[in-house]
Amino acid sequence: MHVLFGMNPIWVAVTILLVVYAAIMFEQFNRAVLSLLGAGLMILSGVLTQEAAIDGIDFNTIGLLTGMMVIVAISQKTGMFQYVAIKAAKLARGRPWGILVMLSVVTAVFSAFLDNVTTVLLIAPVTLLITDSLDVKPYPFLFSQILASNIGGTSTLIGDPPNIMIGSQAHLSFYDFFVNLAPIIPLIMLVTLLMIWLLFGRGLHASEEAQRLIMEFNEREAIKDIPLLKKSLFVLGLVITGFTCSHSLHLEPATIALFGAALLLLLESWKHNLHGKDKAFESIMAEVEWTTIFFFVGLFIVVTGVEHVGIIAWMAEKTLALTGGDFNATAAAILWISAIASALIDNIPFVATMIPLIENMAPTFGGDQMIVPLWWALALGACLGGNGSLIGASANLIVAGFAQRAGHPIGFIQFTKHAFLMMLVSIVIAHIYLYLRYLA
Repeated sequence: MHVLFGMNPIWVAVTILLVVYAAIMFEQFNRAVLSLLGAGLMILSGVLTQEAAIDGIDFNTIGLLTGMMVIVAISQKTGMFQYVAIKAAKLARGRPWGILVMLSVVTAVFSAFLDNVTTVLLIAPVTLLITDSLDVKPYPFLFSQILASNIGGTSTLIGDPPNIMIGSQAHLSFYDFFVNLAPIIPLIMLVTLLMIWLLFGRGLHASEEAQRLIMEFNEREAIKDIPLLKKSLFVLGLVITGFTCSHSLHLEPATIALFGAALLLLLESWKHNLHGKDKAFESIMAEVEWTTIFFFVGLFIVVTGVEHVGIIAWMAEKTLALTGGDFNATAAAILWISAIASALIDNIPFVATMIPLIENMAPTFGGDQMIVPLWWALALGACLGGNGSLIGASANLIVAGFAQRAGHPIGFIQFTKHAFLMMLVSIVIAHIYLYLRYLA
């Protein structure tokens, strides 16, 4: 390893990592730019070769994210997500608390099967329309949807980016995540809604006239393209079935998602001529969150650099020393450290650092199969911990952006004051669940 100016490669790698993470936290620059700059510095400084950097990119994560983004970008053109949100509000008979609960449940379910970032992009604007019609403050509704998106996203492989990363590196399937994490999610959601009721529920009131206005919404008008709706539902069903059966089919989730995206692109553009097909394709590609994709590319390289110089293995040894090599103590430490850290920094870079650390623990505990509960501890801690502050998860910042543009800004301290305790309660529940199911 020939590092620039003969500097210590460990200090160079750690400095790059810390500077990138700090810059991401302060949110003064685009995070994709920051991660790619960090990746470039890892290579230019000599910490990594170009070949090692490319090998460090998890293309299964990149492919899965890209494929699902394309599918959702096409599906949202049908208006089906807005249809569900309006229908949920009407089922609550226009009552504010009932609407808050219904939209939270819708957000949690969509977050499990689409991903939480996409879900809040689709639901938050409808929520602002509904709260404006009710003449109530949108903060309790948006607050509950942030929490619901991260709670719901915890339950599946594709629900939250940290789970996608964990699943890809640990070779865990959609079925594995659903069977092991989904059972505790309804209880966490129920307890969270109870706490939200104690905080906001009794203060939510709307006039009868405003409630009648909600009941006059026509959800059918939200559906813009019925033929495309049928195609989207068909492909979504096919892809989710593929995820469920991926292990027995010996297929990676990225393969299934990209195939589904390509199939839906073909079905959506079938009616156009060649020029129209090209324009339709370009329009859909413009909807993909390329910032997130390139953020992951850079982040994988930065973490690979830190792993390459031996820091991750050293951290794993120190963690095991602190827990005395006790498996239960290690699982608890991962859960709680992940939760607290994910509330303080974006959970994606934190999980990127933790994955190789846990992999390095496998020999101590008897191999890859024996450390599977540690992956569940990391997933629960990182995904639920994202609820601890406004910067804890990408979905939180997206909702805050919508609120800001609508003239109802969500303050960092205001959100953290309400959310951090709720996050800790969810982690207590998750800890009990982990212990009873895997550690007792």
